[in-house]
Amino acid sequence: MAMTILYPVGSHLYVNLTNRCPCACTFCIRQNGDGAYGSDSLWLEHEPDFDEVKAAFAKWDLSDFTELVFCGYGEPTEALELLLRTAKYAKTLKGCPPVRLNTNGLSDLIHGEPTAHLLAGAVDTVSISLNAGTRAEYLAVTRPKWDSAFEAMQQFAVDCKQYVPKVMMTVVDVIPPEEIEAAQAVADRLGITLRVRKYDS
Repeated sequence: MAMTILYPVGSHLYVNLTNRCPCACTFCIRQNGDGAYGSDSLWLEHEPDFDEVKAAFAKWDLSDFTELVFCGYGEPTEALELLLRTAKYAKTLKGCPPVRLNTNGLSDLIHGEPTAHLLAGAVDTVSISLNAGTRAEYLAVTRPKWDSAFEAMQQFAVDCKQYVPKVMMTVVDVIPPEEIEAAQAVADRLGITLRVRKYDS
């Protein structure tokens, strides 16, 4: 059975590198099945190596897409070394569009050290899942491994501003309006754009 490493969503080509994630978000599409956006199963039989990723890229014309997005069924920074190598490789290919990383922002906790600087030159946009506007609600909704996740995610976002041209935070439109307002206040305090995205079931 072939693994889905790359899959198109509209004008974007998504890169799926890992099943691992340190969170269990209450609204995560993983709760609803093993695929998304009409794709085949995104559950990987094993984490691909770089040769498998290169072979997957060979099947696509990157110039057909407006953005290359690292976002699969796991947290992309769990496979940070492969993510960075893949992003840099993609940028050498003809017609490669801008590269975006969709992340929960917990890379520093995953790896036990600051990691935002590693994204320099590899990623053009970082989109960080803020998920909620208060620490208590964030922990309840995101259910991360670490009690310090809310603070670490914000620090990662601030650090990314030094190394990545565009940084944004996101919340899903299923949370109450007051939570969206609280999230906006967090983003404003950090000097980062907030995007309210539609929930995809």
